[in-house]
Amino acid sequence: MKPLRIFISSVQKEFAAERAALRDYLKNDPLLKRFFEVFLFEDLPASDRRVDAVYLEEVAASEIYIGLFGNEYGVPDKTGVSPTEREFNQAAALGKLRLIYVKGADDKSKHLKMQALIRRAGSELVRRRFITGDGLCAALYASLIDHLVRTGAIQSLPFDEQACPEAALDDLDGEAIRRFLRGAHRRRRFPLSDSTSVSEVLAHLNLSRDGRPTWAAVLLFGRQPQRFVSCAEVRCMHFHGTSVQRPAPYYRIFKGTLFEQMEQAVDFVLSKLDVSVGTRSVSNQAPTRYELQPEVIREAVVNAIVHRDYAQPGAIQISVFADRLEVWNPGELLPPLTLEKLRKPHRSVTRNARVCEAFYLSGNIEKYGTGTLMMIQESVGHALPEPDFTGGPGEFKVTLWRDWLTGSVLASLNLNDRQRAVIPHLKISRQLTNADYRHLTGAIERTAARDLDNLVNQGLLVKTAKTGRGMAYHLALKPDINRTNQTPSKTIGRKNGKNRRKPP
Repeated sequence: MKPLRIFISSVQKEFAAERAALRDYLKNDPLLKRFFEVFLFEDLPASDRRVDAVYLEEVAASEIYIGLFGNEYGVPDKTGVSPTEREFNQAAALGKLRLIYVKGADDKSKHLKMQALIRRAGSELVRRRFITGDGLCAALYASLIDHLVRTGAIQSLPFDEQACPEAALDDLDGEAIRRFLRGAHRRRRFPLSDSTSVSEVLAHLNLSRDGRPTWAAVLLFGRQPQRFVSCAEVRCMHFHGTSVQRPAPYYRIFKGTLFEQMEQAVDFVLSKLDVSVGTRSVSNQAPTRYELQPEVIREAVVNAIVHRDYAQPGAIQISVFADRLEVWNPGELLPPLTLEKLRKPHRSVTRNARVCEAFYLSGNIEKYGTGTLMMIQESVGHALPEPDFTGGPGEFKVTLWRDWLTGSVLASLNLNDRQRAVIPHLKISRQLTNADYRHLTGAIERTAARDLDNLVNQGLLVKTAKTGRGMAYHLALKPDINRTNQTPSKTIGRKNGKNRRKPP
C-alpha cells in the first residue's frame, strides 16, 4: 500500500517546534509510518519555483490536510488572504480530509482573521484543541487511526488481537509456551497439557489469526518480541535523590517476553529498596520486610505491562527515587474508568484482553478490578501513604511512596524556606545535625536550633538521645500508626549491600 501523503499547514515560525514534532512522530511511530508520509515545506531543497505555488501543489498532491491554527494569521497577499487560509481553501475545494487543531484553551488573544478562520473551520468540520506538543500528537494519532479503520486500511480489532504480519509460528518459543501451560494448569486448572502443539495452544487462547500469531502471541511467547514491537520494553532507572538526574546513576533496559520483563523489573526495584530482618521469635527463619510491599510493587509493574498501549511509541519507565517509586506507561485509562474510580470497587477494563487472559492464567492478575484497591490497602496497612494514580492524554502513572512526606503532606505543613530546603537532604539521608542544617541553609546556630525544634514539634523530626553538639535529628515515622503487631527488626540496607538507613 502506498503511504498517504500528509500536508501540514500553519504559520511556520509560530509552529516550528510542533511541525517538527509531528513529522518526527509520524516517521518514527511503528504503526503510522507504515501508512503515512509527511510534507513540510522547510524540508524541501532550494528551487526556483514560487513559494505559494509549491504550497498549493503539495496540498493537491496530498491525501490529508492538517491545519495548525494559533495566534498568528500569517502574511496576507494582495487579496488579504494568508498562505494558511489559501491552503485550507485548496484542501476544501479538492475534497481532502481536513484535520484542524487549534492551540490554546480559547481564542481571545488570536489575530482577528485567525479567529474568523477558526469559526469558519468549526462550521464545516470537527476541530480539536491542544495545549502541548504531546497532546497534539495524541490527538492526531487518534484521528489517523480512526481514518485508517473507517477506510479499511487496518482492522478494527484491538491491537493485541490483530495478526502480526511479519511473524510466523517459528518465531515463538515452544519452551516458553510449555512453561506457561504448566503454570496455568497448576494455578488455574487450565485444560491443555504441556504436550499440546503450539498451533492448538494459540487457537485455544485466541492468539492466532489466519495462520499467523497475533501481536499478543509475539509479546507473550516470542523469541525476540522486540523485532516486531520495538517499544515493548521496560526501562528502569535508580536515582539517589528525589528528582531526575542526568545521567541516571543506574539504568537498565529489560526486553524479552512480557513475563520476562515483569520478573526482571520487579527484581530491579526490590534490589534498590531497604530490607529489614526481624527476630526468630515466631519461627526458625527470621522474617524479612521490604520498605515497600513486594506484592504492591508487582501489581504496579504488572498493571503497566498488561494495560499499556502497545500501538503507541514509548516504553514503560520505572524510576526509583529516594522517597518514591514511579511506574509510567503509555496509554491512558479507558472509559468508564477514572482516577477517582480506581480508589473504589470497580470492574476490570483493558485494551489488551488477550494479554490479560494470559497473565490471569499464569496467576499474575485476577481480572476483577481489585489490583488498585489491594495496593491502597497494603500501603496503608504498612504505615505508608496511599499510592498516587495520575494520568493524562496517552499516559498513566502510579507513584508508591517510600515515606509519608508526600507533596500534599509537605504543602500542609507550616514550613519556612529554610526548612523546605532541607527536605531533599532528609529524604535521602533520613537524618541531619544542627551543623548539617547550617551548612544547607546558611542559618546561624541559634536559628538552626529553633527551626529544628519546630520540625520536631510538627512531627517531622525525632531527636536522638544525645544532647548538645552530638544531637542528631531523624526523619519521623508516619504519625498515628499502630505498629504493635510488627516484629522488632533492624535495617540492613539494600540487597546489593549498601547500608543507608539506620533505625532512629
